[in-house]
Amino acid sequence: MPCPDCGGDEAVFAVPEPLEEYAPQGAVTIGLCADCLRVHPSDDRVTDGDARPLGDVVPDGEGGAAFALLVGFLDSLALNREAIVESAEYAEREGVDVHLALDRLDQSVSDPHFDVGRRHTQLETFL
Repeated sequence: MPCPDCGGDEAVFAVPEPLEEYAPQGAVTIGLCADCLRVHPSDDRVTDGDARPLGDVVPDGEGGAAFALLVGFLDSLALNREAIVESAEYAEREGVDVHLALDRLDQSVSDPHFDVGRRHTQLETFL
């Protein structure tokens, strides 16, 4: 399913049970747009690896899903602080280097709806 905001391809993830309260609209699967970085509920099938959009940037599995949720909250750090911290900590427990993944995302995404580098710098102050 293409992104409803920009029409870009989405990487689809199953939301880990401990983070379900942070999923948009209580979705069990979410899509992270490879172009604008918006996160939406998704009905698509979860795909793993390099075959999916952002496969070389966002890890597979629960760690990748937690990171995708984190990215979805970066447009407003003040309003989403708790969700960001919980998602980041979960991703790190699953082996995701959140800072490295954000650096890679900043270099590879064509048209994000927020400044990834700037948010990454701000995020470092409370992670």
